[in-house]
Amino acid sequence: MARRVRFNKMPDTDSQAPKWMVTFADFTLLILVFFILLFSISQVDQQKFESISQSFRNNGIFDQSDSVIPFDEEWLEEEIREDQELESLYAEINSFLDSNDLGDMAEASQTDRGVVIVLQEQVLFNSGEADILPEAIPLLEGIGPLLEGIPNFVRIEGHTDNRPIQTEVYPSNWELSGARASSVVRYFINEHSLSADRFSAVGYGDTKPVAPNDGPANWALNRRVEIVILNQYLNEGEGS
Repeated sequence: MARRVRFNKMPDTDSQAPKWMVTFADFTLLILVFFILLFSISQVDQQKFESISQSFRNNGIFDQSDSVIPFDEEWLEEEIREDQELESLYAEINSFLDSNDLGDMAEASQTDRGVVIVLQEQVLFNSGEADILPEAIPLLEGIGPLLEGIPNFVRIEGHTDNRPIQTEVYPSNWELSGARASSVVRYFINEHSLSADRFSAVGYGDTKPVAPNDGPANWALNRRVEIVILNQYLNEGEGS
């Protein structure tokens, strides 16, 4: 009589696990793969990328592309040239300030918006007034020719500290800061024959302090006029 061999049936793991768990595991795996892909993309070697990009140019790949957003090499070169011009302007301004020992009167920096020249209130105006002081003329005279050599928009911004002001001429810091910005704009337009279309004057009052309004030293820092020479790809409405 033949002997029957009995095999034990393996447990059905799928039937024991809830269906939602299988779906969740698949979803988790997909998320993991997605982040691994993002990480690998972020580690692109810049030199290799430039080499591949140049190879595509040499073979006319970009010229034959049907992409909705075409590769515009001229636009890229123009943007690089504009950045270089701003860097050169920034260096010129710093050189002018250093050579004329004006570092205590003004400070220049380069930001995403462009080149920013910060002039403290005591350099330009008497307290509570918006008429440019005679002592400030040499400083503005040095900046004016630099603006003549470039086509960029220039945004003049007036700022005050948070102490209230109320006079017959300036009911609040809003009017005072706007009047001071306008005075600087008028100077450049009248004295250097610059086009008014290139300028805008904005008064921010005490809404954009650079230091806490907690004493004389910081109040003085917040009372300032900023000359913002905007990047070419920004117009005067986008430079805020």
